[in-house]
Amino acid sequence: MQTPVLRKGIVALLASASLLLSACSSDDGPAAGEGASSPPASATSAPASASPSADLPPAKGSVKVEKTLTEGLASPWGLAALPGGDLLVGSRDEATITRIDGESGEKTLLGSVPGVAPAGEGGLLGLAVPPTFGADHLIYVYFTTESDNRIARLQYDEKKPPGQQLGAPDTILRGIPKGAIHNGGRIAFGPDRMLYAGTGETGDTGLAQDKASPSGKILRMTPDGEPVHGNPEADSPVYSYGHRNVQGLAWDGSKRLWASEFGQDTWDELNLIEPGKNYGWPDVEGKKGKPGYVDPVAQWKTSEASPSGIAYAEGSIWMAGLRGERLWRIPLSGKADGEPLAAPQSFLDGKYGRLRTVLAAGGDKLWLVTSNTDGRGTAKPGDDRILLLKVR
Repeated sequence: MQTPVLRKGIVALLASASLLLSACSSDDGPAAGEGASSPPASATSAPASASPSADLPPAKGSVKVEKTLTEGLASPWGLAALPGGDLLVGSRDEATITRIDGESGEKTLLGSVPGVAPAGEGGLLGLAVPPTFGADHLIYVYFTTESDNRIARLQYDEKKPPGQQLGAPDTILRGIPKGAIHNGGRIAFGPDRMLYAGTGETGDTGLAQDKASPSGKILRMTPDGEPVHGNPEADSPVYSYGHRNVQGLAWDGSKRLWASEFGQDTWDELNLIEPGKNYGWPDVEGKKGKPGYVDPVAQWKTSEASPSGIAYAEGSIWMAGLRGERLWRIPLSGKADGEPLAAPQSFLDGKYGRLRTVLAAGGDKLWLVTSNTDGRGTAKPGDDRILLLKVR
């Protein structure tokens, strides 16, 4: 297994105005109740910026549920899009991957991922489809075993019978510490065609600041699991550190990396990620302005978020909330420091229960996955489901 460390990078553009944010959640408590769309509570001034852009999103957005694509999913966690518009969804507790027809919602079981040991917040977690899928038909998975968390890739052969379409896992990175909580698990291919992974500190808070541990980090690696040239340390996949439990990864229109993560008792966070930077945990939670640590761009109280997956669409970051049971919209200004254009705004408050994963579906569309069969939610008839949203 590789050993992690750090360095620097990243820029951005334009902008407009000043404003604020706040409101929040940790996945360690009961679900919050219903509520109308509401901005979070705490304000910060944006620094002066360059000239405004006509491409900025509106300060206030909107969300319309266009349809329920499919229902009856068991503990869905990872979601990835295939070329052509179909989806792959993983079951955390059943360790299965299912293909969902992007038009009809019809389900086809690909098979199970061997070696997965579901328990607590562990199991079959993130899924990712590489940009080379058309040639290699590989699916990448992040999962918990009896001994660790690891990342592997599996060959997908849709010509085989349903349930038998996955090859044996080819592990590309092993030895990520596991725990009953805070296993991280989100994986995604970036604009640079490299694989990124968000990890958790498994409840052992010191691991987040330990540069020799992959826990509490964002990792960047080649599709073969090797450290990428240009990483903060040449022999390490560690891209950033000081994270408690990274749950969402997404890139904006300027190819900047954003990440959501659980706080503990006070603040959940949305961070703009720069290589080699320290995001504070466990020394800092939320915005503290402490030298040597990067403050979050937005923060939420631990009753209104418990952030999970994030996606970028229509000039905004969209963030799914578990305990908060809502979808947050964070409109971006393009400023180098990530300061939002306006206060975050919430949608679907309490309407569909816990929300696990959100994925860009092209243009003004998003896929949204509920999470009410994970042992912490209250399942209703039809749970869990995938919704198609129209957003602005």
